[in-house]
Amino acid sequence: MAPLGVKSRDIRDDGGMPRESDEVDRIVAAWTAQRPDLDFSPLEVLSRVDRLSRHLDRARRAAFGRSELVSWEWDVLSALRRAGEPFQLSPKQLLQQTLVSSGTMTNRIDRLVGRRLVRREADPGDGRSILVTLTDEGRTRVDAAITRLVDAESHLLSELSRSDRERLAGLLRKLSLGFDAE
Repeated sequence: MAPLGVKSRDIRDDGGMPRESDEVDRIVAAWTAQRPDLDFSPLEVLSRVDRLSRHLDRARRAAFGRSELVSWEWDVLSALRRAGEPFQLSPKQLLQQTLVSSGTMTNRIDRLVGRRLVRREADPGDGRSILVTLTDEGRTRVDAAITRLVDAESHLLSELSRSDRERLAGLLRKLSLGFDAE
């Protein structure tokens, strides 16, 4: 009988810990046979991250598409939505959150204004500056998109228990902190 939470098809022939093979296991095994002098453990982690990233990208594009948004629109609208009432940020704040150039941000704001998803308003604290404000239509779309995104991402993680998700999130956070500092 399989241990609780482990499907019998997951038990190795030697009775060891659960193990299913995926494409990365096959790639690593082939490389190990060809180059036994190298440690392929980085590929076991990062190749899986890369493959999962592709699945995540497809799921995100689908979630955004159902709200008639593309990923760059999502980036700007979600930054405004996360800001809370009155759902507005300066272009500089949007630049910091979306990591694009000033010219790119200007173009994106122009396009979102054209779609009536945001509007420009004079900054009451500085007459020379503007604020970008989420419109009701923009809020409706970004709220629908986040609901769809959370559902899609939950589906992608459905094979993991809550504690597995928390452990994985912690490990990925630890790894990403080094990159974020750069």
